[in-house]
Order: sequence, then structure tokens, then C-alpha cells
Amino acid sequence: MTRQLAAAKTTVALAPRPAGPAAATPGAAPGTATRPVSAGAVPTPAASPRAASAGAAALSTAGLVTVLLGAFLPMLDFFIVNVALPTIDQDLAAGPAVLELVAAGYGIAFAVLLVLGGRLGDNFGRRRLFVVGAAAFALTSLACGLAPGAWSLVAARAAQGASAALLIPQVLGTITAATHGARRGRALSVYGAVGGISVVIGQVLGGMLVAADLFGTGWRSVFLLNVPFALLALVLAVRYVPESRAPKAARVDVPGTVLLTAALLSLLLPLMEGRAAGWPLWSWLLLGLFPVFAAAFAAVERRAERRGDTPLVPPSLLRIPEMRRGLGIAVPYFGGFGGFMFVVAVALQQGLHLGPVAAGWALVPMAVGYFAASLSGPRLIGRFGSRVLTAGAVVQAVGLTALALTVLADWAHFSPLRMAPGVALAGIGQGLIGTPLFRVVLSKVPAERAGVGSGVLATGQQASLALGVATLGTLYLALSPVLGMDRALALVLGVQLLGSFTVFYLTTRLPRSIG
Repeated sequence: MTRQLAAAKTTVALAPRPAGPAAATPGAAPGTATRPVSAGAVPTPAASPRAASAGAAALSTAGLVTVLLGAFLPMLDFFIVNVALPTIDQDLAAGPAVLELVAAGYGIAFAVLLVLGGRLGDNFGRRRLFVVGAAAFALTSLACGLAPGAWSLVAARAAQGASAALLIPQVLGTITAATHGARRGRALSVYGAVGGISVVIGQVLGGMLVAADLFGTGWRSVFLLNVPFALLALVLAVRYVPESRAPKAARVDVPGTVLLTAALLSLLLPLMEGRAAGWPLWSWLLLGLFPVFAAAFAAVERRAERRGDTPLVPPSLLRIPEMRRGLGIAVPYFGGFGGFMFVVAVALQQGLHLGPVAAGWALVPMAVGYFAASLSGPRLIGRFGSRVLTAGAVVQAVGLTALALTVLADWAHFSPLRMAPGVALAGIGQGLIGTPLFRVVLSKVPAERAGVGSGVLATGQQASLALGVATLGTLYLALSPVLGMDRALALVLGVQLLGSFTVFYLTTRLPRSIG
């Protein structure tokens, strides 16, 4: 199941503030001053990271494209590897359990280190961490592409996930810290669109690369492809992305980091690996420890904030209504999305016996619908506010219903063409929810907490994707031998439909106006 798990699935200076020529820079020595920088200007190399973060440089279009490229690569890598797993198995004699770790190792390392990656960007500079993350992603991708054996590939994939955890929070943190108003809304909308499109692009591109067998590289090309693009993102970041960081550096919350990592591992590891291993005792023990670790983490974070320390996830951040309610929507939304991508991929390849390329192309209508909805999102949000998310939940529910009815009507003649209307509507609905959701969650996060806020959101996203695949995917695989693939698929779509109703209700609790 974890073979399909991933398929389920900022540092610019702060915005200009009014200041005279002698405006002091937070963190600078007494008596020093900074010179205002025009919007869109690129800081000179002589500018220190701390000075840049307090200056007036704004995120240019080239800078936005650069950080989005850095976001696209890690998200793409979740999906592109899935279609290559059978070939990896044949070449390296990996076996099912090791193949599970090839996919799961990336996702686990990615999820558990995201918040820490955001905190490091806040403290040491988001551009600096973006550059380090891009370099690490290039090196670990190269290590994956050159892995001589199955276990070395597992280790390289885990390291690749850790480097991805350095990149993603800096993207959202930069956008949040360096933009405001309509420009921030547009940037977050494009970020959401990039995340949705990477799902289909990853599956289609991965199948094409494996089938093409470029220069005899076979499955290795899906990893080697990352190297030049990660290096390009690194070079462009040095040129176009000004530095930003929190005004006051905070110590890393070691107890909070350890407990958060333990909580996420105790949840994600058994969900990703339990079924492949036959649900052994350790998987149930870990799941039983999850609430213990989660409660301990919450207590440690509350105590740290009361003492005046800076916790890894400040409880006061979760008291922001937009953040709290947006995260509540994210769980059923991303969980349903992750489960949908897994179940449909399995049904197409095992039920209809489509190849990986054909199965990927079957989801193109969803990508088109998602992208179209994402592009129209900023304009719709400006006019209708949070009602856009409510409408998206309705459209998604209609698409899921249409797809389920198509499955039940004539499974013998079910095809990508017949499923196109349902998946297109589902894609439109998902685009109307997912793209504004990033804007909702981060709209009221203070700029100095942009990195940690982005890390919390990204962690919630990845954990929800894993949860969706583990629950809906396990349900489908357990019921398909008993009910048949058609009825099992329809039942899972019905469960996801309940998730759409949950999203619909939660969106009605949001403030109508979105900042």
C-alpha cells in the first residue's frame, strides 16, 4: 500500500514598512541604520541576512518562481517514484517490505522534520536554509540515482526526505513574510496549484521516464532528473531571493522536537508499514504510544511558552482562529485526497490493467480542473471570500458521487474516458478548497513566525495524506477481494464523500472575508 502512499499525495525580506532614512534595523548594533530598498530590488551581497530581513525588499516575480521551483521538486518526488517501484524491485531484488521503505522513508523523514526546518529558517535565514536544502536535495537525489543496492536506496530516500523538509517551510515562510494583501493571496494560490499539479505530473512523468529508459538509466532517471533542477533553484535563489529571518533568534526546542518526532513516528510508521508487515505487535504498540507522545508534546509546549521560551509549535499560534480552523479543514481534505489518489491508482492498474503511463494520463482531467480552479481562486476569493471553499466542497462531492455511480453502473466497460467527468469535477472542487486553504491558514500568522507556521501547515498536510492512504487504502484492499473492486471502490468514494460533507460544514465556520 505504501508503494502508492506518496501518490496520494519563503526568503525574502519582510514587506516594506514606513521608515525614514535612519530607520533602525532590529538586531543591528545601536546607532546603526538601514537604507530603504525599493520593492522588488535585490539586496547587494554586502547586506547581512539580519539587515535584509528587516529591510524593504519584496518578493519579485523571479524570486517567486524560484521558491516555487524549490517547492515543486519535493512534492513531485512523492509521486514520481511510485510508478518506478516495480522496476526497482526487478533491478535490485528489493522485495515488498524494502520497497515499502523506499516510499515510506522519504515521507516519514519529510513529515517529522518539517517544523524543525521552519524554525531553522526563522533563526538562520530562510534563503540560507533554502540554498542548503536545494544543495542537499540535489546530492541526495544523486545518491538515490546511483544507489548500488536496495538498502542504500532506502537510506538515500530518507536523507532526501530530510532535505525536502528544509526546502518546503522556507518557501511558505518566504511568501508569508515577504508579501501581503492581494499579492500574498496570489502567491499562495499559485503554491496550492503547484502542489495539486505535481500529483499528476509526477505519475505521468515517472511512467514516461521509466518507459523511455534514457541512456539505459531505467528507474534511476526519476531521481537523477532532480539534480539539475535543484541546482538551478540554488543558483536562482542566490540571485533573486533576498534573505529574511525572525527578528529575534530562538533556541531550538529540543524536548519539543524529540516529542513531536516520536509522536509522528508512532503514528506514521505503523500506518505506512504495518499492513506490509502483517500488523505485528510493534505496530499496535506504536499506535498506542501516539496519544501519550502527543499529550506530552502539548504539555511541554504549553510549559515552555508560559516560561517565556520559544516552543517548537507555540500554542498561541494554534489559538489564531484562521490557523486552527484551517488545520481542521486540512485533515479531512488532504486525508481524502491522499486516499483518493491511492485507491484510484490501484483500481486503474489492478482492476483495468492499465500501465503506469495510461493510469497517470487518466488523471489529467483532474489536473486540468484543479489548475483552472486554482488560477481563478484569487479573483473568486476577493469577491466571495470563504464561500469559495464551501462551493468547492459541494463541487467535489458532486464529482465523487458521479464517479461512484459510474463505477457501479458498468464496471466491465469502465474506462478513463468514462471516469473523466467525475474526476474533472472532483479536481475543480479540490482546487477551490486546497488553493485558498493555504491562504486561510497563514493569513493571520505574524511575519516573525512565518517559518514555524508554514512548517505546522506542511506537517499537517503530509500527516493527513499518510492518514488518508492508510485508512482508505487499507479499507479498499481489505474489501476488494470480498466485494469486488467496483463495489469496494464505490464504498471508499462514499467514505470520502463524508469527508467532503465535513469540509463543507467546517468552511461555514470560517470568517467570510479572507485576508
